Amino acid sequence: MVKQNGVWNNQWQKNMEHADNRMKLSFLPLPQNEGFARVAVAAFMTQLNPILEEVDDVKTAVSEAVTNSIIHGYESAPDERGIVLEAYLKGNGLHIKIEDWGIGIENIGKAMEPLYTTKPELERSGMGFAFMEAFMDELHVESEPGKGTIVYMSKQIGGQ
Repeated sequence: MVKQNGVWNNQWQKNMEHADNRMKLSFLPLPQNEGFARVAVAAFMTQLNPILEEVDDVKTAVSEAVTNSIIHGYESAPDERGIVLEAYLKGNGLHIKIEDWGIGIENIGKAMEPLYTTKPELERSGMGFAFMEAFMDELHVESEPGKGTIVYMSKQIGGQ
């Protein structure tokens, strides 16, 4: 699902104020930091006592979002702000926000189509957003060309 810029960020901030727990990481948009992001979120979500499949789903979704920021967001030179990953827990819900200040997405709807890629020469499959949608309960994307992209994802852990 795609929303107008700012809508989800305002709601995110309100919800985060009432979180049971939260974390925030900032890292450079380097390929080696994709694994760091995956492991950090997996460790954070263990508080909800997830099953292995839930951990794998979240790790895959985070990996895709961070990889998109690295590969597509920062095509030329990384912004010194890099990538910021935030997560909070509320009840059994895990909520994740991944933000970059890269080139942004011209057409979010097109970018979210399965098999669409702007980097076929890098053998990109174009399935990043499709995987995020498949493995998470909610996915929202905000982006503005020249200003960056924010990906919001949520998943209920347990009781499914």
